Amino acid sequence: MNTLYARSCKAIVVTLFFLLSSLSSEIAAQDKAPEPAKPEKKWYETIQLRGYVQFRYNRLLETNDKLKCEQCDRSWGENGGFFLRRARLVFSGNLSKNVYFYIQPDFATNASSNNQHFGQIRDAYFDIGFDEHNEFRLRLGQSKVPFGFDNLQSSQNRLAFDRSDPINSAVANERDLGAFFYYAPKSKRELFSKLVKDGLKGSGDYGIFAFGVYNGQTANRPEINNEPHVVARISYPFYIGSQIVEPGLQAFKGIYTLGSDQISNGVNFYSDKRYVDERAAFSFVLYPQPLGIQMEYNVGRGAKYDPTTDSIVNADLKGGYILISYRYNVGSRTLFPFIRYQTYSGGKKHELDARNYDISEFNIGTDLQLSKNLELTAEYVVSSRRFEDHGIRNNLQKGNLLRLQAQINF
Repeated sequence: MNTLYARSCKAIVVTLFFLLSSLSSEIAAQDKAPEPAKPEKKWYETIQLRGYVQFRYNRLLETNDKLKCEQCDRSWGENGGFFLRRARLVFSGNLSKNVYFYIQPDFATNASSNNQHFGQIRDAYFDIGFDEHNEFRLRLGQSKVPFGFDNLQSSQNRLAFDRSDPINSAVANERDLGAFFYYAPKSKRELFSKLVKDGLKGSGDYGIFAFGVYNGQTANRPEINNEPHVVARISYPFYIGSQIVEPGLQAFKGIYTLGSDQISNGVNFYSDKRYVDERAAFSFVLYPQPLGIQMEYNVGRGAKYDPTTDSIVNADLKGGYILISYRYNVGSRTLFPFIRYQTYSGGKKHELDARNYDISEFNIGTDLQLSKNLELTAEYVVSSRRFEDHGIRNNLQKGNLLRLQAQINF
């Protein structure tokens, strides 16, 4: 009996051993099995929403209320007050691996001197990539024209309150309708992204090489001469030790046609209203780690009001700027003191009668980034601006003012 019992116990133990071995093998096999694939996100689940608002006041310590800047900020000077400079939302996302869209309206657009805060499209484009990393891209729609670092850098990242007159006068609102080809290898695309994400005031990814054709009448205006502008740009960021520099060259050429709303009654102009519009510029950026230098200069030819003949003519233009900044971290906050000097001589095709300008201006200020959501900026301006058109002659205005801005990022 004892022998039978012992044999039965042994059989049970052996059976349990094999059962446990089989179970452990099955569990191990399940642990090694690949996880089921996650369902692919729908395109509308990839949409991102962000934006920013800029609130300004420009009248403190003002010495001349006749000093104005139509291109910069229309709340300068007489009758200026509290002002919304930007109120923007950005909708963007990848519809697929090689198709990306970007739509940005601005709700602080002035329809006229008496009507403010209208919604208007700033950007509306999509990118088509041609390879795994979208190193080769074609951008179609209304977007920034790749001319000038100052124009490409977002107002959300820029230190000075307004873009420089010499560069921004090339393309009002920096944008136009067209098709633009961009190329940058993966490593440079990552570097372009880093320069923005790390708070180094980058321009964003507009490739190391860009080429495009666009209407040439500036953003939100129709094409009226059947001759597109052509633009090309080369810009190459790279490391020198721990520093990052980015030199660049760019140029565009086309024909600009003045609209009837851009010509005063009684002024003389070319019968076909067509004017040569061409520029070339160089750029250089030393990103602030901690000292930063940003400079650009352009020369060209375009429409310009000539007071000696009371005519809008083709004439030479030239001008540039230099901005020096310093990045100083105070705990989780960042302080960006800066100074900028700019000079410009030439016409502004998008203003009345291609208004004639001679500008010399000095800006000194500081940007305090209290958090990723709040920035406060103060800028003192010492300016000399001569601007003339058919109705304004010998108009030299000099003055100083202190400008304040609160920017909300979300």
